[in-house]
Amino acid sequence: MKAAASVARLPLRAGRWTGVTGNVLGQGTGSSIDFQDQRQYMPGDDPRHINWQAYARSGQYTMKLYRQEVTPRVDLIFDTSGSMFLDEKKTARTWELLYFCLESALRLGASVKLHTLGISAEETPLERALAYDWPENPSPGKPDFSALLHRVPLRAGSLRVVVSDLLSESPPEQAASILSSSRGRAILLAPYSREEAQPDWQGNIEFEDSEMQLRDKRRVEPDVLGRYLRAYENHFAMWREQCARRGIAFARVTSDHDFIAAMRAEAEGAGAVEI
Repeated sequence: MKAAASVARLPLRAGRWTGVTGNVLGQGTGSSIDFQDQRQYMPGDDPRHINWQAYARSGQYTMKLYRQEVTPRVDLIFDTSGSMFLDEKKTARTWELLYFCLESALRLGASVKLHTLGISAEETPLERALAYDWPENPSPGKPDFSALLHRVPLRAGSLRVVVSDLLSESPPEQAASILSSSRGRAILLAPYSREEAQPDWQGNIEFEDSEMQLRDKRRVEPDVLGRYLRAYENHFAMWREQCARRGIAFARVTSDHDFIAAMRAEAEGAGAVEI
């Protein structure tokens, strides 16, 4: 994902951040080269920042104020439930999204914490993630996305980047409220495959529950498929509505195109990435 992160990036340079000294513009005053404002000189101020041109005009000492440079906080939340790995293409896109987000955040000097949501919410050391030290099988069971998200210790003012297909029965308004709490900004990247979004089920089909690993044979008539497609569309319409209300950048990312093309399709326009 290093090549992709050289073309696209998380929107960390947009917004106003707080934090320790770093290389992204903050909301306070500091020592960057980005001029912000000026004020009257006070004893103890650094004379190197005196506005001598203004002094020549007015005879009054004024100080040039520059934007602060900080290290933004990124809380990366990764859904490891079985539906994220539905087929080969979706599995590949899931991992690409995770490592793109990691690479992009680290390149911009962010303070990154990675949290995985499976049967529980856990913080995963970056060293382990960067070494590809992951369990071979996805997390079993059907996680309650909002309940698990509530257990994540989100840092105040952080950028919350969520990689999840959102195939959970949890009400989207609960998750959206959590992600936008404590002055945080949020980005939600939802990978999906054609098999789930536009299935061609007809007749007798053997289904496998990707979360519970159970198989079930059913006959699919056209009206059944129609109900599924409507429910699927309504599910993501509710997510879009809640994210729009909370100012969360929401984008679904198809697994049917190359990575940059898939991100251009929706994520760029939604403000989830910069390309």
